[in-house]
Amino acid sequence: MPWKKWSAERLGIALAVLAALGFSFKAIFVKLAYAAAPVDAVTLLSLRMVFALPAFLWVGFVASRSALPLTGRDWGTLVTLGLLGYYGASLLDFLGLQYISAGLERLILFTYPTLTVLIGVLFMGRTLSRREVGSLLLSYAGIGLAFAHDLQVLGERNSVLIGAAFVFGSSLCYACYLAGSGPAIQRLGAARFTALAMLASTLATQIHFLATKPLSALLQPLPIYGYGVAMALFSTVLPVFMQSAAIRRIGSSQAVLIGTLGPMLTIFFGWCLLSEPISAAQIAGAVLVLAGVLLVSL
Repeated sequence: MPWKKWSAERLGIALAVLAALGFSFKAIFVKLAYAAAPVDAVTLLSLRMVFALPAFLWVGFVASRSALPLTGRDWGTLVTLGLLGYYGASLLDFLGLQYISAGLERLILFTYPTLTVLIGVLFMGRTLSRREVGSLLLSYAGIGLAFAHDLQVLGERNSVLIGAAFVFGSSLCYACYLAGSGPAIQRLGAARFTALAMLASTLATQIHFLATKPLSALLQPLPIYGYGVAMALFSTVLPVFMQSAAIRRIGSSQAVLIGTLGPMLTIFFGWCLLSEPISAAQIAGAVLVLAGVLLVSL
């Protein structure tokens, strides 16, 4: 196979691009599922997590075989961060996509690096640099432009506000997860931590489903199962491990740089597959958000 002859850097770049593609397609799969049948956010998220479960069970088992046993504090950290980063963030994101375009969703989600900086300032004693202030101004100016685009296209102010609030809450949950996951990853290792946090979030998702929905809600048309499998495989399992492999080969800075392709890819595929209109304001907003993310990340 040709890729076996590639250098570590070239392979890392390819993996980072594929990870960005996978993450960017998640919103597209969700919107396609909503269009295919009257499925609700909790049921769709439940299907996604169930289909992803075997991969994370296997990774968690392999990574834990020769590792130190987990302490009570480790379990508390895993459960808390799993609930924030995968259950809470995913549920709010799925709810938000019922109201707003895939393009605006991806841009709002991409504020998580700037939110992580703000969490550090508010709760961890950090100070804001001029670069970080510039990043915040650029990112939120871009969100404002993309927000105006959705208001103009959808024409339903309350729906756009509700959807944007849900997705911003998702971004905030993910930023809290990132801010708290550093020490846990150093102690447990990236693969073990990710797999076990995913298992905790899967359990929480299924408890939520069983508490609020009848089991008959899992009986869905075949396309919904297809989109659930696609989300689990192509927008969850594969990109998570591709991103980790890319970071090992090219470093986090370059991986972040390549990851900024994500919002542009979502806007493009939203236009191609969902017939979501593209405007100059939306493109300008995307450019500003990406500039802000790059300013704070590099």
